Amino acid sequence: MAQQIMRVLLVTGTQPEAAWLQNALIESAHSLERVHDLKDAIFLAGQELFDAVIVMATETPPHACLLAALPKLASESRGAPIIVTLGAAHAKERTQVLRAGGDACFCQPWSFIELHERMQALRRFNPVAVQRIGQVSVFPGLESGTRELVCGERRLQLTRREYMLLERLLRQPNAPVSRSDLIRYAWPDHDDVAASSVNLVISRLRRKLAPNCPDVNIDTLKRYGYQLTLTNA
Repeated sequence: MAQQIMRVLLVTGTQPEAAWLQNALIESAHSLERVHDLKDAIFLAGQELFDAVIVMATETPPHACLLAALPKLASESRGAPIIVTLGAAHAKERTQVLRAGGDACFCQPWSFIELHERMQALRRFNPVAVQRIGQVSVFPGLESGTRELVCGERRLQLTRREYMLLERLLRQPNAPVSRSDLIRYAWPDHDDVAASSVNLVISRLRRKLAPNCPDVNIDTLKRYGYQLTLTNA
């Protein structure tokens, strides 16, 4: 089954493996938002739709802060699966995490491949996630496995940036999306992205949409960002 490109919220402290996990997720073509505090994660989860949340908590059990924060994080994340990685932990600690709101729990040593596949599986079988997939692919359709834009019987290949920008716009059709949100979504591996880079990708998308999906327009909102408008909606 093809990999799904996901919007991931990563919550880490100063663990040495945190940067490695961040890079691994980005190299797997996911859009990543990283925070270093559970309070920030709860706030951000309430502001933006994520497809999955990964929490790295390697402090010594019983992980009191984590267990106290998980119910609120689960509520604010609106159905996005929550995956927790612990340090050395027994079945009791892992069970506590699951009961508090986690959907999966790993302890050291854990495998990125297994974590990644579990994240993909949780999204496939989560009713809210399935609903989001439907929202993202309203029109035009997006095939995450091949990064293709599907317009009727036509399939157009997109670059990674084109795909991620279009997916972000399709999450809020007929609604404004700020340039800063687009940058955070499509360039998670870069701290400083010029507005001209966004403009260039948007221009390429417009050239692909115009002859193939004439009912879909990307409008520029001066001094703010862009809006994907479905004229047949």
